[in-house]
Amino acid sequence: MSQTLEAQMGKLLQERGLKIAFAESCTGGALGNRVTNVPGASAYFIGSLVAYAYEAKANLLGVAWETLNMHGAVSKETVLEMARGARKIFQADLAASISGIAGPGGGTDSKPVGTVWLGLATADGEWTRQFHFLGNREQIKAASADAALQFVLDYLARSL
Repeated sequence: MSQTLEAQMGKLLQERGLKIAFAESCTGGALGNRVTNVPGASAYFIGSLVAYAYEAKANLLGVAWETLNMHGAVSKETVLEMARGARKIFQADLAASISGIAGPGGGTDSKPVGTVWLGLATADGEWTRQFHFLGNREQIKAASADAALQFVLDYLARSL
């Protein structure tokens, strides 16, 4: 039986003595929920902040209003600032962030429903990934959480 993405991530974080935190928008806490379903997650998971509105992104995570107004919540720039903010406020070794358009409304020509940006901030660098998921709201949220967990796993695999 293969382990879930969250269990695989937890095992690697625990083996390395690393702590992780999340900043979530479109997933509404789904990422943190999945991680806390793994027994012993408190050894490596500090917390997750759900920053859905612009005000929460700015006031809690320190995302610049200029970034939000210029690039929008669903952008490379915003997820990087969200990840940096989560890493700082939780004093984590690494932090992942998610912002996207889960639908069914809210999409535009340049950012259709299913557009999701992920950010990852660590001591040795920062990265982003963009996705265009298909499906309904719940499917897009689940795919976003999967992608964020895989992003962290990919980072941990190359930082051996």
